[in-house]
Amino acid sequence: MDYTTLRGLKLSLFEGAADGYRTTSDMACQAKDRIDQQITAKMRGALEGEAADAALGQLRELSKNFHYAQVECGLLSTALNGLVSDLRAARKKLDAAVEDVQGEKFTVEPDGSVTYPAAGEKVDGKIPQGGTVKGTTYGAAQSVQDQAAMFGPNPNYARAKGYANRIAAAVEEATEADSKWAPKLRKLKADDDLTVSHKDWADAQKDMRGVREAAKDYLDGIEPPPKEGTPEENAKWWKGLSDTERDDYVSLLPAGVGALDGLPAEVRDEANRAVLAEKRGRYETELRSIPPEPARYFQDYRGNHAVRAETAAWGEWNEKYGDRKEHLEGALKGMQAIQDRFDATGEEGLPDAYLLEFSPEGNGRSIVANGNPDTADRVAVYIPGTTSNLGSIGGDINRMTSLWRESQAMAQGQSVSTITWLGYEAPQSIVKDAPMSHYADDGAPAFNRFLDGLEASNSTESGGHRTAIGHSYGTTLIGSAARQGDLNADDVVLVGSPGVQVGHARDLDAPPGHVWNEEADGDVVPDIGRYGHGGSQWTFGGGTFIIPSDELFGANQMSTDTTGHSDYWDPGTESLKNQAAVVAGQYDRVEIEK
Repeated sequence: MDYTTLRGLKLSLFEGAADGYRTTSDMACQAKDRIDQQITAKMRGALEGEAADAALGQLRELSKNFHYAQVECGLLSTALNGLVSDLRAARKKLDAAVEDVQGEKFTVEPDGSVTYPAAGEKVDGKIPQGGTVKGTTYGAAQSVQDQAAMFGPNPNYARAKGYANRIAAAVEEATEADSKWAPKLRKLKADDDLTVSHKDWADAQKDMRGVREAAKDYLDGIEPPPKEGTPEENAKWWKGLSDTERDDYVSLLPAGVGALDGLPAEVRDEANRAVLAEKRGRYETELRSIPPEPARYFQDYRGNHAVRAETAAWGEWNEKYGDRKEHLEGALKGMQAIQDRFDATGEEGLPDAYLLEFSPEGNGRSIVANGNPDTADRVAVYIPGTTSNLGSIGGDINRMTSLWRESQAMAQGQSVSTITWLGYEAPQSIVKDAPMSHYADDGAPAFNRFLDGLEASNSTESGGHRTAIGHSYGTTLIGSAARQGDLNADDVVLVGSPGVQVGHARDLDAPPGHVWNEEADGDVVPDIGRYGHGGSQWTFGGGTFIIPSDELFGANQMSTDTTGHSDYWDPGTESLKNQAAVVAGQYDRVEIEK
């Protein structure tokens, strides 16, 4: 880029293009939502058969196209905003230098050099002549001639040289911006087809990383979210950004935005769906790149006996790919379960789903809501227990779907949202991990923040009535959350609990009479807590704790008609209906054990 180009550059054209791509991104988002939330939802509720299934399949593909267009156009808009930001900084420096030149009555030439007039004391009877000087950007490494001329008889030279250097530096800065952004923008080009493949989404994630790296200076110019901010502080930060700044944050930092408690559910959902699509594309692509698993065993004969042994080829393959393949397959299973819930919107009145957090790393994180918690009068948050991970999230989502149906049917005109909260690292082994308290202690602060965030973002007059529901080790986390902070719940429901780290229901921060417990016949997990410690009352870490099913704990003991540890949410059961009555605030419909 040269001086004339930079001087005549119309940044408004780039800004207009950025606005145009953002408008296209928003239109694609609206089209996607209309397909998912209106068209397909109504079709599922009204039509059945092969033709309906085929049409729904085509609509899902169309929705993917709109979603991909939304994400890529959003990146294009953000990239153009980053380019404009860099060019504007260079242009501002250039304009300031030109203004100073003109104030001196000097002249800037088309190539960016500066012409200065004759001036200074006469030498041999003549005033030192003027001239033209070209700028350099190498500072102390200026040529010997330049340095000597700075002390020449014409004082205008030194000033002209300074202006010319400033102009050269501004042009160089603009050239660097152009060189940085041009390849990024060229890469933001989709395949010329109508199929959004996993490879396309994997490429979209690469695009996002590339634009984010290039836009570092641009992002640094936007106020970042508060470090370790409370939900209230996060909400205030979000409200303080312009629409463009919000859009650009979602485009470049979707995982960060999607995890911020206190932000609107619709914003978090949009950000996390982009993360889900991109991660799924990358994981599918990586899984397909793993070579086929060789035969694991071969038979060897030792005397008259056949002996089965592992092959060396399988051993090498397993060491290199085994764990990673298992992780990829488990995470993809969870991603499919989340997508299945998205696709089920409208079935028997099922509301929109909102993805409030998502990460496939480690054992995975996922928070999925049935209905918008920001507009719901009654909100229930369910924490699953031991062995929960992203790969098994489908069962937990189904439990909250069942609870939503029962609760909404009882809510007498109020709206209900039920949430699956896998926002912690759950113990994965019943024997080795579940007896440890650190899983609950580590996850409890995040659960407290999430509940506070629900209150901060809820727009109803009451702020949303919140019910915390824990299953198995999830009840232990609820107790730890109350012990470590202020559990922001109006009702607490404990299901199949081995113990909750507190000595009485009043220690769970809920109003008196609003702690509820379910223990089904044949559920061995409470027995582990009861007999594993020598009785329902036991001491740990300096405190005396009581199993919630013990009368001394002070919880309302709800009756159950299910057996075992995992059937409390079976549709049509009293166990489920009792929970739903609490969530809906219909306490007189709760059946208490006699």
